[in-house]
Order: sequence, then structure tokens, then C-alpha cells
Amino acid sequence: MDEYFKRDSERGLFPTFAWFVEEVGELGEALLKRDKAGVSEELADVIAWALSIANLVGIDVEEALRLKYGEVLLKGSASSCDSH
Repeated sequence: MDEYFKRDSERGLFPTFAWFVEEVGELGEALLKRDKAGVSEELADVIAWALSIANLVGIDVEEALRLKYGEVLLKGSASSCDSH
């Protein structure tokens, strides 16, 4: 993980965010094609880039999820996160 943090830090926050946005676009393309394998791959990329951004700005993702979706996570169903 330190290797990725070092690379992301050297790249900088906004270029890292640009990569994240690009991956979200690729996820959208995979969804439109109904390409399940592609969606799986791109979703993993989106999550990885989101975690990179969180690391760069010092956000504890586990804590953020607990604070935002604690009740849902306790019920064991992250699929019903309707309370944005």
C-alpha cells in the first residue's frame, strides 16, 4: 500500500482524481454494454482510485462508511444505501 500512496502523492490529488473520473467513465461504458466482466473490472478500479483519494486527503474510509451507513452495514446489506 505504501507503494501506491507514494505514487499517488507524487502524482498529486487532482491528477489522481482525474484518473478516478476516467475509471467512472469506463464503468459507465461497461454498464451500457451490459458487460458483467467489464463492470466487475471497472468497479474494482473505481473503488481502488476512490481509496487512493481517501488516502491522499487523510480520510479513514472504514470510519466514513460506518458514520454514513452504519445502520445499513449492521444489517449486513450494503445494497440498500438509499440515504445519500
